[in-house]
Amino acid sequence: MTDAGEMTSAERARFHFAPGRGADGAQPPNNWPSVFGGPAWTRVPDGEWYLHLFAPEQPDWNWRDPRTAAFFDDVLRFWFDRGCDGVRIDVAHGLVKAPGLPDLSPAELAAARPGRLRAIPPACDQEEVHEIYRRWRVLADSYGGPSRRALVGEVNLDPARAARYTRPDELHQAFAFGFLTAPWDADAWRRVAAELLATRQPGGGAVTWVGENHDVVRTPTRYAPHDPRRGAARARAALLAVLGLPGGAYLYQGQELGLPEADVPESARQDPARARSGHSRDGCRVPIPWRRDPAGTFGFSPVGDTPPWLPVPEGWGAYSVEAAEADPASTLHLCRAALALRRRLHTEGVLGADDAVTWDLDGDGRLTARRGRFALVVAMGGGAVPLPAGDVLLTSAPLDAGRLPADAAAWHVRMQRVAM
Repeated sequence: MTDAGEMTSAERARFHFAPGRGADGAQPPNNWPSVFGGPAWTRVPDGEWYLHLFAPEQPDWNWRDPRTAAFFDDVLRFWFDRGCDGVRIDVAHGLVKAPGLPDLSPAELAAARPGRLRAIPPACDQEEVHEIYRRWRVLADSYGGPSRRALVGEVNLDPARAARYTRPDELHQAFAFGFLTAPWDADAWRRVAAELLATRQPGGGAVTWVGENHDVVRTPTRYAPHDPRRGAARARAALLAVLGLPGGAYLYQGQELGLPEADVPESARQDPARARSGHSRDGCRVPIPWRRDPAGTFGFSPVGDTPPWLPVPEGWGAYSVEAAEADPASTLHLCRAALALRRRLHTEGVLGADDAVTWDLDGDGRLTARRGRFALVVAMGGGAVPLPAGDVLLTSAPLDAGRLPADAAAWHVRMQRVAM
């Protein structure tokens, strides 16, 4: 790669280079902060600055340069022609920047704390970004039939704005991030889920549920940081919840094993955001353990001179795929059972892709989401709760005298009446 200081003006036009402010140009071109902390600009030896909303090693493309769209068309075709089923677009709302790269207002600057790109309006969610995805949708759909390719966006915006990215001629899916920040609270979950469902664009992509990803603390630790047993139970319930709601669902690697957040030693942390903001996401990125036997990496990579990027914690073998396969009550077996049952209920017509959801919230912390005859019940209070009349299909924990215990979820179906 050419050093930024040696690039021609034509090459620099493909990114965002600008002279600095002040008498000697020593101040960044505007006041935008990086999502990773610190300024969003880095100066090169000849005195110009380049924009990077994240790490300095990630300069932002200039999508107002006509060469950029053509370049990325070729990138998509490269992967689609090789049979790739689709692509995930990182920070899908952040491609296009406001003309002139204006300063943030004092209020915008105060809200633009590290990790919140949505709070930097000139840097994201510009109307022209939708033209890019309409272009990409035509390209993806050109593969046609069973070979059609999918476009999945990481769109970290408020639900009403994010829903615009899955209009019928744009992205197929966009991750719904509401549950990533919702506490373990029945009213909060109802509000988050109802808002996401209500803001879906007519005819567009379904809500795509997410409970974990590579940017947040894993659910067993997030839901009960000081109580591993309770955290594990809540994580299993959350897994059934995201799979029990209408639309798509994504499980983050290791979520199917019930992995908690790993305690990565300071000396081994790798997250580029850590040096700029003090916040590290390494704890949710530790490699998946495959075998009980540690052998250095618990089966993730060869032993010897090729250690994994992050160290695997001691005792990680208890969470391994090998251990989970041998335990019928493991989260892995629960996950597989839920996926198989979900598919069967769709095939049998009990569930539909566009089911309307009605919500019940009881004083005992019982949250119920009804989809026709099907119901998702989550016990988010302090004790066991009753289940509706009918058949219990699957639970995240054994029932307690016919009641759903606290920190558990159930899939339930009402018996269908037969006319005599």
